Amino acid sequence: MPKVKISALGCYVPPGVLTNKDLERMVDTNSEWIVERTGICERHIAAPEMATSDMGTEAARVALAARGITGAELDAILVCTVTPDMLFPSTACLVQDRLGAHRAWGFDLIAACSSFLYGLTTGAALIAAGTHRKVLIIGADTMSRIIDYTDRGTCILFGDGAGAMLLEPAGESDAGAGFIDFIGEIDGSGGDFLKMPAGGSRLPASAETVEKRLHFVHQQGQQVFKYAVKKMYEMCSEVLERNGLKPSDVGVMIPHQANRRIITGACERMGLKPEQVVINIDRYGNTTSATLPLATRDVIEQGRLKKGDLVMFAAVGAGYTAGASLWRWAY
Repeated sequence: MPKVKISALGCYVPPGVLTNKDLERMVDTNSEWIVERTGICERHIAAPEMATSDMGTEAARVALAARGITGAELDAILVCTVTPDMLFPSTACLVQDRLGAHRAWGFDLIAACSSFLYGLTTGAALIAAGTHRKVLIIGADTMSRIIDYTDRGTCILFGDGAGAMLLEPAGESDAGAGFIDFIGEIDGSGGDFLKMPAGGSRLPASAETVEKRLHFVHQQGQQVFKYAVKKMYEMCSEVLERNGLKPSDVGVMIPHQANRRIITGACERMGLKPEQVVINIDRYGNTTSATLPLATRDVIEQGRLKKGDLVMFAAVGAGYTAGASLWRWAY
């Protein structure tokens, strides 16, 4: 089976910014508390006319331009999101049309904050099977549309953004770079702790569900925090161990950006040094499916990720969902 590499990256965040000081005027909170508890200083918010497909398309165009190809060369498009433009058609269909990707098929993938990680693994499997040569993975979420800005426990956490990675077969010149391994897990027993209660077949939209604010994110923060620290540590440790690797072998750890304390708690338990770990939640908040590509872009721009480095991606999300994957960076 062919080795699979990440060959290009593109990101997009909307220009509008919501700072902690802005939130102080909207809800009973203060900037110092937000920073202490979450590490977040600001987050980008999409304009009313902008939807998830718009941000995803912009990120995709950046990735395609970086690779020097057009949408017509894509074989598949996977859009990872919990905030699709609509339930159907899929956001992947909308992006495919705008990119002119007339040869591509695709679908939306929903795994909350683990969505992009799961999308990378799914895309890698398509290429490893030998049936695809160019698969575009997009993580895009307009979380501001499902956040209750009267709930200080959730409105401080989330922002909007998008990122895309292009997957292709690795060649001889890539010197062993590419996908190494993945481990994943879901645990539906934790589903009640982080969810959007209404809008599906269980509680379809009605005047009552709107009045009760059931179309917004509902979270029991302490339950989610404890699970996320424990599971991120366990997933990362297991994927390293079964590949005969140690934390010191990791060049860059790119975790989902949900909370600075979750990241530092898990990474300290693993024995990772701060210089190995990417944290950019201060600038974007939790953008759900977009956090991994945004963090990857930032670490590349900082000169901290180079060809041949061992990269570990990790995420924990609602569901619960969790996973970790290892890649040897290809460019």
